[in-house]
Amino acid sequence: MTARLISILQAPKEALDAALAELRAARPIAMPTETVYGLAADATDPAAITRIYEVKGRPRFNPLIAHMADLGMARIHARFDPLSEKLAHAFWPGPLTLILPLRDDSGIHDLCTAGLDTVGVRVPQGFAGDIIRAFGKPLAAPSANTSGAISPTTAAHVSEDLGEKISLVLDGGSAGVGVESTIVKVEADGRVRLLRPGGIAAEEIEAVLGRPLERAEKAGAAIEAPGMLASHYAPEAGMRLNAEAPLEGEAYLAFGPGAVTDREKAAFFDNLSPSGDLAEAASRLFAAMKAADRSGARVIAVAPIPDHGLGEAINDRLSRAAAPRP
Repeated sequence: MTARLISILQAPKEALDAALAELRAARPIAMPTETVYGLAADATDPAAITRIYEVKGRPRFNPLIAHMADLGMARIHARFDPLSEKLAHAFWPGPLTLILPLRDDSGIHDLCTAGLDTVGVRVPQGFAGDIIRAFGKPLAAPSANTSGAISPTTAAHVSEDLGEKISLVLDGGSAGVGVESTIVKVEADGRVRLLRPGGIAAEEIEAVLGRPLERAEKAGAAIEAPGMLASHYAPEAGMRLNAEAPLEGEAYLAFGPGAVTDREKAAFFDNLSPSGDLAEAASRLFAAMKAADRSGARVIAVAPIPDHGLGEAINDRLSRAAAPRP
């Protein structure tokens, strides 16, 4: 089986009809979102969710985000405190996931939440929201790639990885944000914890809250949300971070306008953002990692990335990509 590829730009009605047919048959589809491409299936159907885990080879203790059409649908499935409601109004639709208490009558299956009494909820932008609205139920939608590998930001990335395992890939062009959603959780005592940096910078969230975010501990932390595994987003090649210059035969990902010493030593070279724009670097990160990995270099070296704004999300993905493999 080779996945059918439909452009949502050229044939939106055909794409929507095909997506609904697959979802109603409990078969996962690959759909574009503003962050990365997602592998989507009915979040209330255990058979559909099981197929997500099987296609990805994903460990079942790692929960999935439930994607909603709007805040109204999200309220049906999760309980909102005032701060979470404030964040939802500020950033939805968009790349923010809120970890919220699951309503007893939600219908979202335990396989989606990995048995937790909370659920990660997001309202995506664009065509993904149209699909959810037409389907009428939330969609579980982790990134559309083999578990632990580099996340896909184009339909071609999905087809290369999962094209023989699913029936439908919707092509919406390159993902605009390029890294997964930011995940936050409001605790009962009012603390707000950043569980995963992502497509909305922590500083933007703090500006809405009027208080700082607390960072989740990485070492030994319980899995409360997707993207918290120590090793994740990993290429076949090894990773060397904060590299000022490439070593002989390495692939090298630069950042910013400065000249790179020993560039001629690199087997592959790209600059995530020649102007030093962190949003551009985030949008290009996974595609550049994939291209570097395809070069055949045994190591991908990456220049230092500033750790503010979207740089925090970029450095989070790079550190997990460089972590020891399980």
